[in-house]
Amino acid sequence: MKVHHLALWTHHLEEMKDFYCTWFGGECSEKYVNPVKQFESYFIRFVSGASLEIMRRPDITVIEPGEYKGYCHIAFDAGSEERVIALTEALRDAGYTVAGEPRTTGDGYFESVILDIDGNRIELVAG
Repeated sequence: MKVHHLALWTHHLEEMKDFYCTWFGGECSEKYVNPVKQFESYFIRFVSGASLEIMRRPDITVIEPGEYKGYCHIAFDAGSEERVIALTEALRDAGYTVAGEPRTTGDGYFESVILDIDGNRIELVAG
């Protein structure tokens, strides 16, 4: 088995699409719209083969910042420690929140943590 896709609810559909395509090299599908359910979504595909579905529906109203039970983060392999540092700084300079500075973790990963537009945690890891 392999992971096919993850999905996120958002109120910022277009901005989230642009964020993941611009900063993480995703390729975006055409927007899917179901007018009866007032549902809209995009699939963003990454080189690894995994996809992220971002979705919006007006009756999904609670998006809480911070950490809570459930999925914790998405991790992207930046390829090297230098690339983790460079991408972290580029995202910081673009106004995104750095929630964890580049470092080697206790389990041996070199990583940083960035928050996307909705506050979802993104780990940038080296290999």
